[in-house]
Parts: sequence; structure tokens; C-alpha cells
Amino acid sequence: MATTPAFAAPADKPWLDAARTPEQRAELVVAAMTDDEKLKLLQGDTELDANGTGVNACVGHISGIARLGLPRLCMGDGPAGVGNGMKGVTQFPAPVMGAATFDRDLMTAYGKALGAEHAGKGRNVVLAPTINIIRTPKWGRLAETLSEDPYLTAQLGTAITGGIQSLGLIATPKHFAANNQEWLRLGDGPAYEAVDAIVPERALREIYYPGFEAVVKQGKAGSIMCAYNRVNGHYACENPGTLGNLKRWGFDGFVVADWYFAHRSTAPSVKAGLDISMPGGVSPFGFAEFYGVKELKAARARGAITQADIDGMVKRIVTPMFRLGLVDHPIAAADANANVRDPAHLVLSEKIAEEGTVLLRNERGVLPLKAKTIAVIGDDAGANVQTSERYGGFVKTEDVGTLKAPVDAIKAALGDKASVTYARGTLGIAPLPAMPASAFEGLTARYYASPDWKGEPLVTRKEASIDYAEAGPKAGVQGLPSLWSARWTAGFVPPKTGTYRFSLNGGGEIALLIDGKRVVYVPKQSFRLATHGTVWLEAGKRVALQLDYSNAPTLSANELRLGWQAPDRALIDEAVAAAKKAEVAVVFVADHVSEGADRTDLKLPGDQDALVEAVAAANPNTVVVLHTVGPVLMPWRDKVAGILTAWYPGEQAADSIAALLTGKANPSGKLPVTFPADEVNGPADQPARYPGIGTTARYDEGILVGYRWYDAKGIAPLYPFGHGLSYTSFAYSGLKLSKSGDGWSVRATVRNTGKVSGDEVAQLYVSMPAAANEPPRQLKGFARVSLQPGKSATVEFPLDRRALSYWDETAHDWQLAEGSYRVQIGSSSRDLPLGKDFDPAR
Repeated sequence: MATTPAFAAPADKPWLDAARTPEQRAELVVAAMTDDEKLKLLQGDTELDANGTGVNACVGHISGIARLGLPRLCMGDGPAGVGNGMKGVTQFPAPVMGAATFDRDLMTAYGKALGAEHAGKGRNVVLAPTINIIRTPKWGRLAETLSEDPYLTAQLGTAITGGIQSLGLIATPKHFAANNQEWLRLGDGPAYEAVDAIVPERALREIYYPGFEAVVKQGKAGSIMCAYNRVNGHYACENPGTLGNLKRWGFDGFVVADWYFAHRSTAPSVKAGLDISMPGGVSPFGFAEFYGVKELKAARARGAITQADIDGMVKRIVTPMFRLGLVDHPIAAADANANVRDPAHLVLSEKIAEEGTVLLRNERGVLPLKAKTIAVIGDDAGANVQTSERYGGFVKTEDVGTLKAPVDAIKAALGDKASVTYARGTLGIAPLPAMPASAFEGLTARYYASPDWKGEPLVTRKEASIDYAEAGPKAGVQGLPSLWSARWTAGFVPPKTGTYRFSLNGGGEIALLIDGKRVVYVPKQSFRLATHGTVWLEAGKRVALQLDYSNAPTLSANELRLGWQAPDRALIDEAVAAAKKAEVAVVFVADHVSEGADRTDLKLPGDQDALVEAVAAANPNTVVVLHTVGPVLMPWRDKVAGILTAWYPGEQAADSIAALLTGKANPSGKLPVTFPADEVNGPADQPARYPGIGTTARYDEGILVGYRWYDAKGIAPLYPFGHGLSYTSFAYSGLKLSKSGDGWSVRATVRNTGKVSGDEVAQLYVSMPAAANEPPRQLKGFARVSLQPGKSATVEFPLDRRALSYWDETAHDWQLAEGSYRVQIGSSSRDLPLGKDFDPAR
């Protein structure tokens, strides 16, 4: 990591004396600042190169104050690698895959690697980790965060934060608070009114706050990012009810607003505790400049804010700069194109992918592969393997170069031990070829001067096709406002009978309807992604096509494509033929979900379910590898022999999955999120809860999030939280519970009863007395152990009073319930062979 020498501490600059406390140094330097110097720290500005030209190495930038020895703040995404289009970086696995490792030490190592690559790019503020709770598996940012469980999220979020900050950078856990959906995250209509999460106090305290409380108290995070959404009626970045907790938790750092849409006011934001507005200036979406020097001075002059408010904001910004070493050991500005890849980071990336892959099913010991003939199937098994997201904190695949195909890695891993054949089977999840002009009958476009197709069309015209590049479909349409919509209508005569695939690619809200039935829907998407759908059509029977598009709101250019694939079983037939000739078939399937839009369903995109069904019918020894954002429905589950959830595994995808399939590595991941058996259960069971009605989402499921919901309702999920198989087996015994100081200690023995070495994650769950009105069980501890065959290890879990308490909304405090508690230990939330009752009051 490149650094410049520490500043000396002359007598006239006592804040540069490292012997003083960070708080003392902060007070001294704030007192030495001019008014304008203080105010300019509160809003992002433009980074300039040596020639005075604006550059974009930092996605957020605040200039330093050279005369005081204060370095600039250079902020950058993200949670899954050095993002924002940077090249020469490592594409790490999605954080949810890291969470599936249940490995604190590994996540600390990941935080260090992530911080090192950011520092190599000249950044000193890492906008990570994302620690929002997975409230619904449809959430578009599921891959970016850690878990549906607050304890697991807190433990691993703290580990990542500590790893980043150990290198002298500031970590920025995000997005505070109750930021759990992309639907209306940026708002709707001309006012961009964002979704309002109505969350009970108890749910905030028990589910949505613990991760943030932990990264403040244990992780000592230097910064927190507030979210786009509203919480109980107030925008998160001007919400005294949420931000006020940070000070009570002992937070000494600064709060920064999420970019563009999160900051909505001047005085209310200052009074609530927002310190930095990003990225600064007037928003391109019409928002005012709330923290500009002129605006802050005007608010102070009229008494809406005080000088003490401003000094407090500045002190919170500089305190972590002193505490974490940004002042004493500043990170040098660097070439944004510098190559910061490290061979050790590739090893780490592969280790996370191997430890985080979850073996869900392994009938008849189909894995590890022992067959002599193997058919590898799927577009995802080839050059188009899905390894990452395209936006936010993820590293684009094109920014790390051509990746190895899984089929090639499998062939290399098996060598001459087996014959491996490949069949594509499907066109995959990429945008389909554009529907040609010859397919339309009378394609007519209508453009509206509103974002919701209201009023008379401003322009009506004939068009040839729906395939528009960055300039968008509005080219040549005069008078359209910044928020607009369009509708295309046409006739279509199917040339064949069968299942047609359609895809939509673009940002905004898009819907394709055929004879009035919605076939593909893109829900108010911030970025361009391909979304797929299928429909059965009869040859020669004319249907009516309608495509609706609204650009409100989107962060993308108004690119738009309607893609299609006519019925053609050639690819699936080729896959079936390959499967029939092989002893084992391995089918790779994928999806592409990203920041900016929630999923509308949990199905695999396109014809991938049909591909798995066909292959499984041809070969009962079929193994499915899921390169998906998270949970998907599996209508074929009981027809296949093996299932591996490999998430978005980063650039080492091919080698990691080859190692697992062939037995070089033993699967040990555990699910950090429940895999539901249907689309009905959980908070999404009612529209008022998710995605909400109007701009209000009511969290009236309370604390019943994730596995808590399924356990409380007595509903069997497809796969439970904490589930994950191994190529070996483990046995639990010897549960002991004893008093330890002001808390308790729980111990048990884990033994490897199988024939190969492996890792097990022992999990501790606590059940509270009925009077507490808590879910049946909650994760309160986990320990990962590596064991050789026949060997055993003792796992120990501490339990303090807080772990056994619930939030009392009457007392507004944590309370211990009267009665009998129960501790259970096992390998998942639904496999708990050990249990013991106790009364903590005795």
C-alpha cells in the first residue's frame, strides 16, 4: 500500500501530535479552520488532476486542507471489489457468498484484501460492507449483503469492517436503516417520493439495527451511510429517530448520504445528524444543492442551524481520520488505472468461493464426480459464466478480462480420469437478438409528456423496430420533458407453434404485454439489465403486442431492446442427447440480478427450468449448479440427484466449482438465507408489506423475518437457513451449559464420522420463554471447525444477557423474560440434535 510520510507536528499545529487522543486532535484542528474550510468538508466536490482537470478516480471526493495537514477523502464502491468501472482489480465473490462461509477470519481477510486494492487506487474511504437484512429474497441487492439474520450479519459485517480499517482506511457500513427493497428506492413521479418503510420499534431493535450497532460498537466503523428510503415517515438521512441511535452507540465518525437521492434537505438533515452530502452540487434529477457553502450559510443566518451544528459535523468527519491513521499515514493519490491485483487475492477469492458454495442435495453420493463419462450442459458452463453483477459495488467481468469456462476447468481437473462433453442447451440470460422489423405488423409508437402514459400522446409515429442504443427511443421527438413515457403497439403473427422467449433490456419501467397479458416486466429499474419471459403461441394466430416504457426514475441512458427467440428445441435436444450418453450430467444455470431493481419472481430466467427438466428426464444422475443471486424456485428438485448453490462466485468461478465437483475441495457452505418453496410465504405474502401500496411498505411481520417466519408459522421451506451438506458426515454430542461471569457458556463436541476431511459450521440457537413472544429459535452463535476423519473438536459459544433479551416496546429497553430458556446446537436451523433447558434467573 503506497503511503506518504507522516506530517511533522510543529508547535503551531498541535493536532498533528499523534500522542494526543483523536478527539483532542479533532477539536484542535476544527478550531484552526476557517469558516469556508469547514463548510467545504460537508459536501462532495470534483477531484482535480495535476493539470486542474476533473477526474473520476473517486466516486465521492472531498478536497483536503493542505495547510492543516488534512488529506482528501476519496470514496469508492464497494462491498464486492473495487467497483465503479475500475480495471486492474480482483473480482471477488458476492458478499452473500462470503456470508455462506460462516467464517469470521475469512471475512476479516477479505476486508483486508478489499481495503488494500482500494488503497492501491488512491482511495481511503471504502463504501462497504452492505449490512442490510434480506427481508425478501426478491431484493435486487441480496447478493451485495450478508444475511437474513441479524446476528450473522453483525458478526461478519464487523469482521469485514475490521479488516478494511486495519489498513488505515475508513469503512462505511451501509445503508442505514431498513433499506430492504429496490422498488421505489429512488422515488416515483416528479417529486421522486421514495418508499416509506413503516417499521415497528421492536423490529428495528431486534432485526434491522443489530448489524449497525455491532459495526459501531465492536467494529469501530469510521463512517455510516444513510439510505435512500424513508423510515416511519422521515427520509433516512434526515431521520432523528434512526440517526440518533448512532451517538447512543458511541459512534464518533461521520454519516454520509447515499448518492444523489438520499439527501433531501438542509436544516432537517443537519439537525438529524447527516454530515456529508454526496456527490455534491445540484442533482441532475432536479434536487437542490443542500450542503453548498451558500445554502449552509443561509441556513445559519436565519437560525435554522447553528455554528455548533457545523463544528460538530466537521469534528465527526476529522475524528476517524485521526483515529484510523488517514492523517498520520495518508494514502497517496494513485493512477486510477493502476493494476492492484495480487496473486494472494486470487487465492483468497477462490477460497471464499469454495467455502461459500452450498451443497443442497447429494442423492446416491453422485458427488464428488466418480463417473467416467460426464456431460456438462448450459450456457453458464461456457464462456458466459455468471460471476458477478454489473453495477454498484461489483466488478464487471469485462474489467478483469476473459474468464475461464467451468467446462474447461472441469476437464482440466479430471484430466484423463473421465471423458467430458459439452452442450450449450440454452441461449442463457443475455439479451436475446432484437425482434426484426419483419416480425411486426404496423408498429406504432406514442410518446407521452408524463412518466405514466397519461394524457394525449405528444407524438405518434410509425417505427421499424424496438432496438435503441444509448440515445434512446426519444431521438427526434421534440418537447419531451425529463420524465416521460412511451407505448409501442403492433400485431404479430407467430411463424411456429410453441414457447416463445422474449427479453427486455433497458433502464426504467418496462412491460411487454401479449393480448393484454404481461409476459415480461422490468420494475422501475435503475440500470440496464436483461429480463426474460416466455409465452406459448399458436402458429398463424395473430396476437397484439404492446410494450410500455417509462424512464422514471432511471440512472441509465434510455437504451431499450425487445429481444426474442422463436420456438426451437435444437439446443435442448442437443443437451438431452449428451446427457443420455453420459453417466452424470452437470447442468449450469444462472440469473442476473443487480442493484436498481427487485426480482418480480423467483424463477430461473428464460428456458432454463425446461432445460433442467429435460436433462433430468434423460439422466437421473443430473447435478445442477446454481450461479444465482440467491434463492430460486426448483420445480425439478426431486428429479435431480445433486444441487450446488454457487451464488455469484467471482473470477475464480471455474476453478472453484471444478474443485468442488471433483472432490479436490469439500463443500462446507451454509445458507445465510432461507430458500422458500413458493412465492407466497414471508413478508411478500401481502402487497401492503412488500413491495407496498403507493409509496408505503408496512413491516407488520415485525420480527418474523427469514427463518423466523417459517419456524413461527410451521411452514417447511425448500431449504432452511443454515443448511449445507458435505462429502463427509458429522455427529454432535456432549452439550454442556455453565455460568461464565455475567453470562453463560455453551459447549459441545463435533466429530467427523465420515471418510474424508471436511469443515462443519456448528450453530447455536436460543429459544425464549413464551412470555417474550419471540420466534421459536434464533441464531446466537456459530463456530467453524476443520476435522480429519474420526477426529473431534469442542465448540464453545458465549451467551451474554443481551443475547437472551427481547426489546420491550413499553419500557423501550432490553428485557430478560421470566421462565425457561432452551439452547440447541446442530448443523442448521432445522437440524438441532442437542438441546438443554435452563433458567438464567437461577
